[in-house]
Amino acid sequence: LGLCLKLAIMVRGITFPTTVTIGATVPTGFEHTAAEEVQEKLEATARVSKNRGRIYFDITTDKLFKVHQLKSLDNLFVVVKDYDDYQFKTTKEEVQLDWQELAAKLPWTNALEVWKLNNSIKKRKGRRKRTNPTKSDQCGNFSTKSTDTVPSDPEELWVDLESLEVKENQRDVSSQPEDDSEEEKHSEIQDQESGVTPLKFRVTCNRAGDKHCFTSNDAARDFGGAVQEFFQWKADMTKFDVEVLLNIHNNEVVVGLALTVESLHRRNISHFGPTTLRSTLAYGMLRLCKPQVSDVIVDPMCGTGAIPLEGVMEWQNSFFLAGDNNGTAVSRSVNNIKHILKRTHDGGSSSGFPLDIVQWDLCNLPMRSSSVDIIITDMPFGKRMGSKKKNWELYPLCLREMARVCKPGTGKAVLLTQDKKCFLKALSQMEGLWRKSHTVWVNVGGLHAGVFVLKRTAVVFGTTSEDVMEPHTATGSQKENRKDASQ
Repeated sequence: LGLCLKLAIMVRGITFPTTVTIGATVPTGFEHTAAEEVQEKLEATARVSKNRGRIYFDITTDKLFKVHQLKSLDNLFVVVKDYDDYQFKTTKEEVQLDWQELAAKLPWTNALEVWKLNNSIKKRKGRRKRTNPTKSDQCGNFSTKSTDTVPSDPEELWVDLESLEVKENQRDVSSQPEDDSEEEKHSEIQDQESGVTPLKFRVTCNRAGDKHCFTSNDAARDFGGAVQEFFQWKADMTKFDVEVLLNIHNNEVVVGLALTVESLHRRNISHFGPTTLRSTLAYGMLRLCKPQVSDVIVDPMCGTGAIPLEGVMEWQNSFFLAGDNNGTAVSRSVNNIKHILKRTHDGGSSSGFPLDIVQWDLCNLPMRSSSVDIIITDMPFGKRMGSKKKNWELYPLCLREMARVCKPGTGKAVLLTQDKKCFLKALSQMEGLWRKSHTVWVNVGGLHAGVFVLKRTAVVFGTTSEDVMEPHTATGSQKENRKDASQ
């Protein structure tokens, strides 16, 4: 009765502040950056998982809405149960029996309440209808054996709470003797007669480690069968209401319920390009800069504008200047800004952003020397855009021009590239102008890339051997390389 009363109150928009554990996938390499944001905005201490790209933190349910507003997190889930040292059996048959027994032992109640509360939050936000997410959206930087999804509309997720209450009450008495089976069957018959549609679900398994006697598919299938038998839900791999997550990293096992259908990294981008940077990764790079009030921040190769968009949404007391030498990329950036402005205007704010976008030559920037505080950009990898061969000419030119416009002694640069060999060689040629502070290694679409944090030396541009060739005197072939490298 108490559970039913609690659920009924939740339906009316009132929640009991219950402490739960939230898990989140984040860009690999930016786990500690995400943990800092959680501490700063939620006053909660986040734990970095042994499995790269995940963090966990405890909150009360009244802060769940704020969790969706965090900028570092890709996908969210509520933890049902976690095991630091789960002892797997040695044979597949024994493991299968373990999965079947585990489903009935787990404390599902609080997690299911958070799942329903989360659906009500999505309804109140009036979010647009979902597009089909990719596999990488669902699982962050982790591979999965499950199929891609075509999720149902968030409006459809708020389904038959009375049915869920019945199932929860069944779960609460599941520890009693099996004599209750007749009562459960009677409840199921009542559901069918009343026309209640059972929830649809799927289990997604993310597994890492080489000492398991089972595959991800095996675990998802066996545990999913146990969940189906326990709740009497209907399995559906594409149009599901509930996604049960089974995360396994060596002996660490975490069972959770997904709270996001589509990765949060798509939040600000409506016009995508061939190499659009994930918004969560762009935000992480910006936090490495530690922007201050009145800082001038430049993205000289902005592509579709992911970095400056994240910047102006979070640091509105700084000024952002972005550009690209490709007209299509500039148009996409402008359209993305218009989309955000329209959304904020619809929400009651009609003010603009401290951001300008320009089409320019990235190695001959139309800015005065020593006028920029921070340069942050996603450089061409030489994969989808440009080529590694051309990067050998492009990177030194870029670093030289960045050094010219950046303030000596205080200026910073945060540069992302997968072409690490070429970048480090170019950086060694500019050692009089730049010093490498540190590097954050990240996973970008399956590629091992580096985010290089540089500090501008106090040397005035034009007084060292590194800057004897002014950018505007570049050869025709160098100009052609810059054109090909546009993002």
